[in-house]
Amino acid sequence: MKIEARYTDGTYLSQNPDWDRQDSGWKASKILEMLRSHQLEPTSICEVGCGAGDILVHLRREMPRTSMSGFDISPQLARIWEHHEESGVGVQFNLGNFHEVNQQMWDVVLMCDVFEHVRDPFTFLELTREHGRYFIFHVPLDLSVLSLLRGTPLINVRKKVGHLHFYTKDLALATLTDSGYQILRWQYTNASSFAASRSWSAKLAHLVRYVGYGLDKDFGVRLLGGETLLVLARSASAPS
Repeated sequence: MKIEARYTDGTYLSQNPDWDRQDSGWKASKILEMLRSHQLEPTSICEVGCGAGDILVHLRREMPRTSMSGFDISPQLARIWEHHEESGVGVQFNLGNFHEVNQQMWDVVLMCDVFEHVRDPFTFLELTREHGRYFIFHVPLDLSVLSLLRGTPLINVRKKVGHLHFYTKDLALATLTDSGYQILRWQYTNASSFAASRSWSAKLAHLVRYVGYGLDKDFGVRLLGGETLLVLARSASAPS
C-alpha cells in the first residue's frame, strides 16, 4: 500500500479526527502578518493540502475581496467543506492532486504543514513553484537534539500525523532553496507559546524553552525543539 493512502482511505482521519482545526486561526493570523509586513495584497490565494479549510475561512473573513480556493486529496473532507460552503464563506474547495486539477496562476500559494508529508518533497515543491507568484510555507521543526535523544517523539509524529521528513530551520530553508525558491523572509512563529495554553505539561515545556530561547533562539530551537517556521518565498527564476 502506498504511503499516501492514509489520506484517502480514512486512516489519517481516524487518527486525527479534528484534522488539527484548532490551530487554524493562529496560523491564519501569522499568514496575515507576513502578507501585511511585505505590503502584499493578493487578489487570489490558494492552499495546497488545505485539510478542513479553516485557514482559508479565517483569511477570507479578513480579505473578503480575495478569491480563495483549497485543494486536498482526502475525500473524507467533503462533509466539512460542504458546511463551509453552506455557511457562505466564499471559499472554493477542490478534491484531487493540485498539480493535476489546478488550472490557474495564483498570487499567493499557501502550503501549511505539507511537504514533510510527501514522498518526494523536492519534486512536489518544484511542480508547485509553477503555479504561483508568491508562496508562504508553514513548516513544523520536528528535528532537535531533544527529539533525537528521546527518539519516540519522531516515531510518534510519523505514525500519528504522517511526517515522513523531519526538519530544522536550516534544513527546511535549504530544501526550499534547492527546489528553486528565493527566500524573501523567514521567521519563527513562537508556536510553543501558542501550545502552552493547552495543558500543564505544555506550560512546563514552554517555560523550559522560554529560558533556552532567551539565551539564543536558534540554539534553543535546535536543542529543545517546539517551534515552527513561516517562510515567504517566490520562484528564483521569476523576473524581479
